Amino acid sequence: MPDLDDVRRAAARLPGSEERATTGGAAWFVRGKLYAWECHPWPSIPDDLREIIAAELVVGVKVADPVDALALREMAPDVFLGPTTRWGEPKIAFRMARIDADHLAELVTEAWRVQAPKYLRREFFGDDA
Repeated sequence: MPDLDDVRRAAARLPGSEERATTGGAAWFVRGKLYAWECHPWPSIPDDLREIIAAELVVGVKVADPVDALALREMAPDVFLGPTTRWGEPKIAFRMARIDADHLAELVTEAWRVQAPKYLRREFFGDDA
């Protein structure tokens, strides 16, 4: 089962990525923009989702488009949670216990890509970033 160390390893290979401790737990930023975070059961989160987040490790990531989040939820509703808040959209939260390590690394990398400036994307992906 993946854990936050797996998120750390995926994030560490991304240019400009930095981890910060926040009141909600660990969070990852690129050039000051949040792209992945440990979810915390804030009172503003719907009750059903707050129970899940309080009981197990849940991570959130930025996605390129709300349609991407919807597609992930429909593809694997046992892994991906419904909207936790309207703030900071588009994003998706997922249960770490139910995701495989390769998909986790892909989600972290894509979230970084969504937030990273073009010169960092080019550095990581090459000329066609």
